[in-house]
Amino acid sequence: MKRINPEECVVCRKHRGQVMVAGGSIYEDELIFVSHAQLWGDETKHYLGHLFIEPKRHVAELADLTEQEAQLIGLFTTRAAQALMHTEKVEHVYSFVIGDGVPHVHVHVIGRYPGAPREYWGPRVDEWPGAPHGDEAEIEGVSKRIRQYFEEYFKRID
Repeated sequence: MKRINPEECVVCRKHRGQVMVAGGSIYEDELIFVSHAQLWGDETKHYLGHLFIEPKRHVAELADLTEQEAQLIGLFTTRAAQALMHTEKVEHVYSFVIGDGVPHVHVHVIGRYPGAPREYWGPRVDEWPGAPHGDEAEIEGVSKRIRQYFEEYFKRID
């Protein structure tokens, strides 16, 4: 895998506030960053309920995560799935890491909405013509609902 300088990494630039994130940060601390997938290039709508869980440290491979980063990423992958099921009423949640396009670990967490035909399950879930796609305002709405869910969750466990 091609290694790049953190100064050039789009994910690192996002964490530094140099790349706009539709919906803003859903959750972040010193180790991880959670957000909705952003609009890229000339894209005006994106699949709603496509989240990213990322380490803040520039890490190209899962094998390079610290134990604490790995634990938080796993924990927030689960919390993001719970939030999608609760706030967006998805019926199933996929999570995966590819890492070929952007050499910074990012876990995709993507909900499958009720009614999605079986041929669109899995990696094609966002290609279903009936799938909800939204603009910045709609992404902001999803992000806000998930952010509120996290805030309520954290109040319950304190």
